Amino acid sequence: MIRHIVAWKFAPYAQGATAQQNARILKERLEALAPHIEGLISLRVGLDIGQASHYHAVLESTFVDQAALDAYKVHPEHKQISAFCKNVREDRVAVDYLLPDGQEG
Repeated sequence: MIRHIVAWKFAPYAQGATAQQNARILKERLEALAPHIEGLISLRVGLDIGQASHYHAVLESTFVDQAALDAYKVHPEHKQISAFCKNVREDRVAVDYLLPDGQEG
């Protein structure tokens, strides 16, 4: 299994919305996409609750294998979400790593 983690820092104001509003839009869109992704085991999107945090949202997802993660990245709906993010973010960091066999958590 592969864990895919992404964090976003949004512009203070972009496309008519605040950073916090754009983070909520991202969360809703990713969660709506999840049931349509084959090979996706779990997907969670968290919104920052801190006062001085550098990032506004984080995605934690688990895929059955690299092929499933690769398919997710080119899924048409994911590409639309990615385009939205590119227009409203200031920064993005990501990490993918292998989980030991039998371990999801």
